[in-house]
Formats: sequence, C-alpha cells, structure tokens
Amino acid sequence: MGGSCRLPSWARIAIVTAPARLHDIIECFASRRVVLYGDLVLDRFVLGTPKRISREAPVIILRFETQRDIAGGGANALANLAALGATVLPVGVVGDDETGSSLLAVLAGSGVDVGGIVRLPGFRTVTKVRILAGGAASLKHQVARYDIEDHLPAHNGWREALMARLANVAPGAHAAAVSDYGYGVVSADGVARLRSALPAGAPTVADSRFGLESLGSVDGATPNLEELAATVGAMPRGDEEVASAAEALRKKLDARFVAATRGSDGLTLVETGKAALHLPVFGTDQVADVTGAGDTVLATLTLALAAGAKPQDAAVIANLAGGIVVTKLGTATVTRDELHRAVDLAPFVHE
Repeated sequence: MGGSCRLPSWARIAIVTAPARLHDIIECFASRRVVLYGDLVLDRFVLGTPKRISREAPVIILRFETQRDIAGGGANALANLAALGATVLPVGVVGDDETGSSLLAVLAGSGVDVGGIVRLPGFRTVTKVRILAGGAASLKHQVARYDIEDHLPAHNGWREALMARLANVAPGAHAAAVSDYGYGVVSADGVARLRSALPAGAPTVADSRFGLESLGSVDGATPNLEELAATVGAMPRGDEEVASAAEALRKKLDARFVAATRGSDGLTLVETGKAALHLPVFGTDQVADVTGAGDTVLATLTLALAAGAKPQDAAVIANLAGGIVVTKLGTATVTRDELHRAVDLAPFVHE
C-alpha cells in the first residue's frame, strides 16, 4: 500500500467467511429493528471563501457561502442505520432550540422516526461547528471549530422520559447500540434497563468516549485505540498488544466480544474462547476523513448482529463499512449497495 513493497496486510490473516453469507446478512438489514440509545449531536459545517486578512486581528475573513447540517455523534449512528435500511428506534435528547430542530429535520429526512426523541426546554443541543475555507473551485479545509456543550438539568423528568421510551421500544428490537459521547444521556442504569427490556438473545453493543467500563455489562463493544489505552494504561502497539488490551476490556465488561478499531490498521476482534482476528483496513490506508467512522462501525456491526451474523462476520462487514466511510469527506454514511460492492472487491474475503 502507498507504494511500499511490503506484503499486503491481508496476507497475514486467514478469513473463513463466505462472501455469499455476507451478502445474505446485508440483505437482511432492511427487516431489522435497532434501538440507538445515546448522545445526539449536530455537526454543522460553515463554508466560506477567503477574502483577506482582517485589519482587526491576524485572522482570515471569509465570505460566507453555505451551511450544512449533518447528524453527528449518536445521531450519526442513527443516520447510518437508516442508510443501511434498518428501522431505527432512537432514545435520546435534543434541546428545544434552532439546532435541535435542525437535527430532528436532518434525521427525519434520512428516514428516522424522531417522534420519540425527548425535546428538553432550556437545554442547548450539543453542536459541533466546523468552519471550512477554500476557493470556489478548490477543496475546503477546516480552519476553526467550536463546540456547544450544555449540561443536562439535575431534575430527572427527562431521564424518566428516556427510561419510558426504552421500555416501550426495546421489546420489539432485534439489537441495541449504545453511543456514549459523555454528555450525560447514557447511564449504567439506562443500559441495564435496555438490556432487560430487549428480547432474549438480542445483543447490546456499546461505544463510549472513555466510559465503557462505567456502563456495566454489555454483549460487545467497539473502542478505538485511545479508549483501549485508557483500559490498560498505555497505548497498545502491534497486533498482540491490541488483542491483549481488547481481551482485558472484554473481561471487564463481561462481554462476548470486543471489536477494536485501529484507524489505518483496520480492526481487531477478540471473542470468548477464540483466537484474535486482525482485519486490515479495506480500500486504502490513506484516508480522507475519519470523522464519524466509529459511529459507522458501531451501527453496521450492531445491525449485522441483528441480522443474525456471528461476531466474526459482523466485524468483517463493519470493517468494510469503516473503510468506505473514511474515503468520504465529513460525517458520512454507508449504503447496502456500497457494502455489497466491498464484499466483492475485498481481497481478504473469499471462500
């Protein structure tokens, strides 16, 4: 890859996954119902063309061109689930403000039923504003970012509404994804209630910004390397260290599996009673944008499990999805057609 003469990374692994089985799993996505319990975020992109340096301060003055609002955080996982054809059951909170209205409109436009999302008066919807600059015919680059991060109120009215929503939607779901960005929506009590309300055998998969161990027991988790490092106290390097750290986290969570995302090094899966599986990145290790890639992996892996996949097959499909989404600029989603093409093209997926 990238002009090097080393062996391709897929040469060091043995995949025993039949492409036909992966295609069947992907086709089942449209019949599945998945709960998404998590922090809903609006990603706002403000695009402009540089005019000149300001006389007031050493900063670029931009001529405003347009604004794009996209689902971020747990809302991005929702959008990915919808793009893959699933019926998504959101459990989350937005503010009763302009950005909350925009986020709900974005989700509704992607096919998500937003009727059960709690709108909280006085709460400012979590929003990440990225300012991008570039010429009219050139690629825009991020020059600044600011985040709106409010605190949820101390009273439990909103949390009681979330618990009621969980109790209402979980019994009809095939799986659940937990997307914890640390903004206070997700709690150990909520995860426990979610798991108890799901049908027998329906898995719960969690992704958390440095808080996985506080969420209690889950069936699976999708940490990145930084989150694994928080578990073992040092950044894991190489396949063996990553597998060891993932196994340590799996035991702490009493989970069936952990799928650790590794950026340009792909994904490592550890599963109870099985050898670690190291999946190379799909496509290229020269990524365009990693924004939201973890949300895509969480959504795709959970949906594959909901469709009846075993963790290994689910991890392969999620890894393909992650490889696709990082080739797209900004927060993005993946479709079933893209996944079908990836199954056919991936050199490490074969009979």
